[in-house]
Amino acid sequence: MVSMVSAVWALCCGLVAAWGHLTPFDELYEDGVRAYYDSDWPAVVRAMEGAAYSYRERRRLQVGCRLACAARHGLETAGPRVVGAVLRRARCIEVCGQRGLGPASLHRANRDLELEFERRGPYNYLQLAYYKLNEPAKAAAAAHTFFLANPEHMEMRQSLERYKQMEGVGESHFIDLEARPYMEAFDKGLKHYDEEQYSLAISAFEEAMRQFWEAEKECRALCQGPQEIEDIAQHRGLHLYEIIAGHYLQVLLCQHDCVRQLATRAGRLSPIHNYLPLHHDFLQYSYYRVGDYGGALAASTAYLLLRPADPDMLDNTVYYQLELRARGEPNPGPRQDVLDYMERYRLEKEVLQAACAEHGFTYIDPISWTVSGELEEEQEISGRRTTGAETLRAPVMPVMQRKRAERASEPEQREGGAVPYSGAMVVSDSRQLNGSQRVLLDHVITPLECQQLFLMANSITTAGDGYRGKMSPHTPNELFEGATVYRALTYGVEGRISLQGATLFYEASERARAIIQAYFMLNSTLYFSYTHLVCRTAIEAGQQDNRNDLSHPIHADNCLLDPDAQVCWKEPPAYTHRDYSAILYLNGDFDGGEFIFTEPDAKTVTAAVKPRCGRMVGFSSGGENPHGVMAVTRGQRCAVALWFTLDPHFREQERIKADEAMELISLQQQLDGSVEVNSRDEL
Repeated sequence: MVSMVSAVWALCCGLVAAWGHLTPFDELYEDGVRAYYDSDWPAVVRAMEGAAYSYRERRRLQVGCRLACAARHGLETAGPRVVGAVLRRARCIEVCGQRGLGPASLHRANRDLELEFERRGPYNYLQLAYYKLNEPAKAAAAAHTFFLANPEHMEMRQSLERYKQMEGVGESHFIDLEARPYMEAFDKGLKHYDEEQYSLAISAFEEAMRQFWEAEKECRALCQGPQEIEDIAQHRGLHLYEIIAGHYLQVLLCQHDCVRQLATRAGRLSPIHNYLPLHHDFLQYSYYRVGDYGGALAASTAYLLLRPADPDMLDNTVYYQLELRARGEPNPGPRQDVLDYMERYRLEKEVLQAACAEHGFTYIDPISWTVSGELEEEQEISGRRTTGAETLRAPVMPVMQRKRAERASEPEQREGGAVPYSGAMVVSDSRQLNGSQRVLLDHVITPLECQQLFLMANSITTAGDGYRGKMSPHTPNELFEGATVYRALTYGVEGRISLQGATLFYEASERARAIIQAYFMLNSTLYFSYTHLVCRTAIEAGQQDNRNDLSHPIHADNCLLDPDAQVCWKEPPAYTHRDYSAILYLNGDFDGGEFIFTEPDAKTVTAAVKPRCGRMVGFSSGGENPHGVMAVTRGQRCAVALWFTLDPHFREQERIKADEAMELISLQQQLDGSVEVNSRDEL
């Protein structure tokens, strides 16, 4: 039953619909995504926290209903009346679900969204929203929660490092907000284990084991829900019993995989199924250290049911047996919970293998160690010392892996179109820059225009612009300053800077857009996503001679680069709508600051560009073009950074205001007889 506090909180936050039932998590999630793209950070927090709560509550209610109805309408003793028992259980589950959730149709989300929640997707949005709201402690907790389920997520790893340096954020804030009870107990056991408090460790490990089997029972109950039918058409013409058999096999496959699923959702282990042997490894040694050889033997023999060919554990088991025999104590045999699990697992596997041969589908054993007993490659827990007898070995902790996501096929890409401005010339193409969808041009703007824009930059840029005022967002050795085109035009109209310089900023960015659109031969209109005049200045007091950092770390512009897996995840908080990028340089009289392309490993440099006045590098914004900026060790490096999108829904709002301002400026100048301002290029 939902606690009074949770119920009140849910009502206050709008998580209970007007008819008294839980608001669907997918509805709240969609609200959160919309708020994210509207930069409404308080609304993002409300919606995403609500979605996470709703998802947990739906799961809790579904599990409760299925377990309660199974206990009330058991099938094992139904005998010939099994059909009636099935119908009564079905009705029981339906009534119970409607009482807590409302009509079943309200809470049926597609499988992709279910997987997004299993991967803790809402916390990706939440960490950024909290950061924007200047609540770094909550951002750290959300980031940590997401990272545990996605440890290869490089962008989140960098965010976590950033949060660790923030004022008001301590080690206690990096908590798992979605920790399963068995993992919390397991972590508690590890803490006691590290402190060599083995009695306390045993108590925590045993509680974790109890909670684990409880979670496995809940997982099996959830498998009894609706199953995905990949092709409805293929079921037409099938007999009723064939359809029932197909559904039963899907349920059985799901239940058969529950042990692996549990560790996946906990976001800790890889290979995922190592959780059970790992747990019993810690248990057997903890029992040994307190002199309980019966407990140690029960744990070691349970381990051998899972890993029967492990030579170290075989040695440990013999040691415990000899000790018990010398003391005249009985052999307890393997732990009953693991014996029961393995027997059920063996029977399910036999059924599935037979069905595989009969119905022509592929069966893959989700935990192959139960058969082969082969040891997986493992990684030792740093600093854990467990040797207390020469026959005993240290337990080891694997590291989680995530299956590589299938990437959507990219649209056809072309390049080599004619540059629309006389004077601008292509210096290097993709082949010469050792990549794809890359171009380097010179003379995009003139030396006089460079000088005007450089002088204007030092008049209007503000420290940390675009990074919530953080003066050195990428490195403490440089000062970062920026300004938008709309600010420049506003200052120009107000007379705070030269209006000619402000309109030049606007026109130079338009020139860059037209060149990118033409050179890459785009059939759709290219819109501005963001326009930023940026200066990076080496801090004289910094240790410039010994720097090993970058002015801007290696990244991709529309996806989250994962150098370890050498893939780029196109998902928030990345700006997934960006399609093309360009940097127009205003000067070259500084040391360092080279623009570099790399391989997806973020280490191997494939091309380097030395900035100079009028030079522009353009490229597609995806994972095919990881890039960064080398350290600026002396002087100031200024450039106009531009990001473009083919989706008009993501047009830069400041750009729209800048377009309107330019129309008014142009009209006023024409009325005054002033120097004519070129109208915006329409493509």
